[in-house]
Amino acid sequence: MPRILIVEDEIHLAQGLLFNLEAEGHEAVAVESGELSLERLLKAGESFDALVLDVMLPGLNGFEVAAKLREAQNFTPILMLTARARPEDVLKGFASGADDYLPKPFDLAILLARVNGLLRRTGWAQRQKVAATPPGPEVFHFHGRTLDFSTLELTSPAGSAQLTLMEASLLRYFLEHPNRNVSRKQILEEVWGLHEDTDTRAIDNFIVRLRRYIEDAPGTPKLLVTVRGVGYRFLGE
Repeated sequence: MPRILIVEDEIHLAQGLLFNLEAEGHEAVAVESGELSLERLLKAGESFDALVLDVMLPGLNGFEVAAKLREAQNFTPILMLTARARPEDVLKGFASGADDYLPKPFDLAILLARVNGLLRRTGWAQRQKVAATPPGPEVFHFHGRTLDFSTLELTSPAGSAQLTLMEASLLRYFLEHPNRNVSRKQILEEVWGLHEDTDTRAIDNFIVRLRRYIEDAPGTPKLLVTVRGVGYRFLGE
């Protein structure tokens, strides 16, 4: 039975989520602050299959909680909830380590579908690790590096790194569109499904992180280069 941790300080909302997640056949636990969630996930070492995390919390906010979990190498899938649905806020959530993002107010059926989607992805990744199957279409090889999208693991001569879903999705997009100029607007719309009339520089934070993973010298990139006034280009082999 999947275990889900709900981090929500609005009691009526937390109780509603508990009831409906349990009705879906999940084991659900709720805490009312970011600090309590970190105590259970990091200090107590409890295992959860997904985290439903509100952004606006007393004390540590959801962005800070997600970032601390990822810094501690805890990759529990995170569905972030917030009343702030501006594209820059969505990107901030992804940058902090969230796997999915749902603005309030939300339709309960959509939330349940998003949670179940995260659980399916986690289950699939675990089966892939156990099965030891040969590389398939979810495995990308480039410049002596390997991205396994089923496990979100990037292997390079320097070692291996665990990517967030959003980091892996962006890298996959570049791998599937090599040697092409890609604008920030394209990334927003085609990778993350965000529609905005103006570009945002928030995307640059993701590029910096990807370069740390894939470049021998991130400060002088050779694979993922900036195209001034346009965006970026990934140089394929």
